[in-house]
Amino acid sequence: MNQALKLTAAATVSIPRRAMIIITLIYALAGLFGHDPWKNDDAEGFGVMWTIAHGNWIDWILPHIAGRNELIGAPLPYWLGAASIQLLGPWIGEVNAARLLPGLCFILTAATIWYSTYLLGRRPEVQPMEFALGGQPTSREYGKTIADAALLIFLACVGLAIRVHEASPMVVSMWSISLLVYGIVRGFDKPLQGGAWTGLALGIMSLSGMLWTTVFLGLTTLLTFLVSETRIRGRWLVSLLVVLTLILSIWPVLWWISHLSSSQINQALYIWWGRESLQAHLSPQSLEFLGVNFWAYAWPVWPLCFWGIYLWGKNGLRGWNATHLVVPGLLLLAEFLLLLFMKDLSEHDLLLLIPPMVILAAFGLPFLKRRLINFIDWLSLFTFSITGVFIWVIWFAKITGHPQVTADNVSRYLPGFVARFNIFSFLLALFITVFWIYIVRWRITRAPRVIWRCLIISASGTTLMWVLLMTLWLPTIDYAKTYRPVAERFAKALPKDAICIDSTYLGDAQLASFAYFTGLPLHDNPQCNYLLTHSAEELKKSAQLNRQTLTLIWEDRRDSDRDERLRLYHATPEK
Repeated sequence: MNQALKLTAAATVSIPRRAMIIITLIYALAGLFGHDPWKNDDAEGFGVMWTIAHGNWIDWILPHIAGRNELIGAPLPYWLGAASIQLLGPWIGEVNAARLLPGLCFILTAATIWYSTYLLGRRPEVQPMEFALGGQPTSREYGKTIADAALLIFLACVGLAIRVHEASPMVVSMWSISLLVYGIVRGFDKPLQGGAWTGLALGIMSLSGMLWTTVFLGLTTLLTFLVSETRIRGRWLVSLLVVLTLILSIWPVLWWISHLSSSQINQALYIWWGRESLQAHLSPQSLEFLGVNFWAYAWPVWPLCFWGIYLWGKNGLRGWNATHLVVPGLLLLAEFLLLLFMKDLSEHDLLLLIPPMVILAAFGLPFLKRRLINFIDWLSLFTFSITGVFIWVIWFAKITGHPQVTADNVSRYLPGFVARFNIFSFLLALFITVFWIYIVRWRITRAPRVIWRCLIISASGTTLMWVLLMTLWLPTIDYAKTYRPVAERFAKALPKDAICIDSTYLGDAQLASFAYFTGLPLHDNPQCNYLLTHSAEELKKSAQLNRQTLTLIWEDRRDSDRDERLRLYHATPEK
């Protein structure tokens, strides 16, 4: 019981389940369907899944892009995407089927965060103070309210929008992080079940290409029991080890069954152990990346998270030793340390930080002052309203040509793009806009006292922004980020005698897109006399070493990209 926290039952009214499910599904499914694989990570991930779905047994064991034998990553995310393509591809299209994976992982992550927070919110040490005449919320009511707040914070995270809608392995890894938190928390009251969930989470993490992260977070998991003064139970540890061992053995057993060569096994081991590029010292590149990108990507999660930790440490009866701080807090700290020692980071790596931060942020909400709540509300209202108006104005200019200055700017950045009116997209965008107006009006006129009130506008705003982009702007974004037009032009310009095309100097996303859109024989084969590249300088250096003469056959680019150039050369021996 926390004597510093005073809440009435009216302040802990939970959001209707149907409303939470609908907004989560809308956010998760919007933008998954109806467009091509996008440059870069989306096309690369889809390319591996597509290769496996149409490949042989070895392609399943050693995930790669068609025409390139180099392993691209650990297999689990690609297995799931390829299975979805095989099962649902004939019905909904292969690209749409592959993107069901990130949508499903996002929904599972949201559900796991909710249940983890709910279990932590029912614990005795986090309950509000009891009143002499009653009126305080029950532990179940308080747990549900905190869990609702956590889900709203998760939906409000600005950086998730694009990354959780890509065919990327990191979305599976994000789910495994949230599942790890759930397994630990569930283990406090149901050791056997909790250990199994924890083992499953660590196993998914490892088969998603994060073996070092699995080891480090596994040790951190054991540390949470010591710091929180909760005794490790034998049943929890046994079930964890059994499930984790079974999952970890899947890939090596497949190597053994398939009689892979030593070079193939060594390559797979490198991908498994060395892909995370850990260093023995702090990485200046990682520090710079986090310093520049973390604050905007994790907004508004990080201020609520750090503020929540401070407020609970200050006002909590057990301080920073409370279980609801220790479990997500230690995992978050461990992940931060891992990122600081990694040589190269991307926005995908930041996905791993979000689940524990969201849970920590939710428990700080009951301590927020009214002035801070009002500031968050009005900032969100202003930001998302302006963004929504901007999206509508640009769309109107593309369709009608007015305002002319705006339409001319769109034409200059996307030459050749022709906007077409789509009644379904328009009605869906109109519905979500009306829904946003209704939410804003309800929040302003009702002024509810519930502790999640400062998040409803933020979560609805991110949903508004994403749905508008994926309806009104989807054709524009697709035109700007797909390789389909340039790949089709390449197929038409290709000489008839080009039966072997070397793609060594082509990027993974480009190779995956060209292989899918053209169906042409693209291979990493220096013996081919036709060479497709986006790096002419590297190709010319290689030609000089091999005493070859290069003749430019074709040159093109995506209409929206002024820097990238794709070229096809014909190579002949020097005379």
